Amino acid sequence: MRIAIGSDHTGVELKAHLVAHVLGEYVVTDVGAHSADPVDYPDVARAVTKLIRRGDAERGILICGTGIGMAMAAGKFPGIRAATCTDSYSAEMSRRHNDANVLCLGARVLGMGLAEHIVRAWLAAPFEGGRHATRVGKLEDRSAGGSA
Repeated sequence: MRIAIGSDHTGVELKAHLVAHVLGEYVVTDVGAHSADPVDYPDVARAVTKLIRRGDAERGILICGTGIGMAMAAGKFPGIRAATCTDSYSAEMSRRHNDANVLCLGARVLGMGLAEHIVRAWLAAPFEGGRHATRVGKLEDRSAGGSA
């Protein structure tokens, strides 16, 4: 599996840890950041989602302080289903029921060990399809919600 990973400056250490300790068996494209110099999380989210949308990665992992900003930025792009997860069960279910293709993590929220467990659970869980496929399809249907 090909995974695109990126972080803002707050997530550099966690990103490096995950690449070294969890993602060794995967083909990983690291879009940055690579230092503590400030970067804007929407730019990193755009780079990771671009790789997924053009088929250069099947899934993406984004890391910022809480994971929330990355999820908000990534979710703006068609075909991207981003989930901020702080526990292994939510990570697994984001795959099984929501077919999440981007996992968002908070470097200021999670310890290294918990982040490892979350990523492993997310990578191992398949999408169940069935009734969930219909629901996931509605996420792409821009008319499903009607006009606001």
